[in-house]
Amino acid sequence: MDHYSTLGVDRNASPDDIKRAYRKLASQHHPDKGGDKAKFQDIQVAYDTLSDPDKRSQYDNPMPQGFRQHGGVPPGFEDVFAQMFGGNSPFGDMFGGRRPQPVRNRTLNLQTQILLEEAFHGKDLLATIQLPSGREQVLQVKIPPGVSDGTTLRLASMGDDSIGNMPRGDIHLGVHILPHNIYQRQGDDLVRNLSINCLDAIVGKTLQFDTIDNKTLEIEIAPGTQHGQTLAVQGYGMPNMSNFYMRGRLLLNINITVPTNLTDEHKLLIKQILC
Repeated sequence: MDHYSTLGVDRNASPDDIKRAYRKLASQHHPDKGGDKAKFQDIQVAYDTLSDPDKRSQYDNPMPQGFRQHGGVPPGFEDVFAQMFGGNSPFGDMFGGRRPQPVRNRTLNLQTQILLEEAFHGKDLLATIQLPSGREQVLQVKIPPGVSDGTTLRLASMGDDSIGNMPRGDIHLGVHILPHNIYQRQGDDLVRNLSINCLDAIVGKTLQFDTIDNKTLEIEIAPGTQHGQTLAVQGYGMPNMSNFYMRGRLLLNINITVPTNLTDEHKLLIKQILC
């Protein structure tokens, strides 16, 4: 497969020409837009190679196979000699003692912020980032319903690719959930304050309000409900991240208020009742 032909550019193409060609083809052949997945992967591989100066140079000027660039023994023979000499290859001393530890591509740590509603329903995240190598990487992430604040998602082999001929690093994506103006989260439970006036608390009342997923919930406030009391409604909290069909509770903290707009007639009636 010729990477230049895949991107539709000539061998003297500038980095900007390669990037423009990649963006155009990636948009045309992206699987989410009905494109062919194999074709999209070929485009990704071609861009991965040609956008990196070192990889492009190696691709344009391949080394002869079998021996290292600066001499030595064919790849893999050091291990053979190490076995013959009880784990101490004589070639180790020739090249400065012990072998160096293998160099690895780095794991990249990224962060994203989502709304509490998005944490409830889950979210398909599509983003383009620039890797340390300078290459652009398209990220497609499915954030699961019920994800907790501080959860780290691992995107295997999507990270640093600066070192050629080495496995790519990972991406660790930290998920931060923004504060909500009504609901607070406690594990899989959702907590909200519910204000009622003292007269409704005395005689009881039916109340309606919207849940986190925009459903209308109707609850009964029992006569004699006290200030600071918490009502629990099962199954109206957050979904469990490991089992979407399990949901936490909705906890309603009752806040009893005193009406300030009573007329003199109203006050007289209340006095008569109390007396």
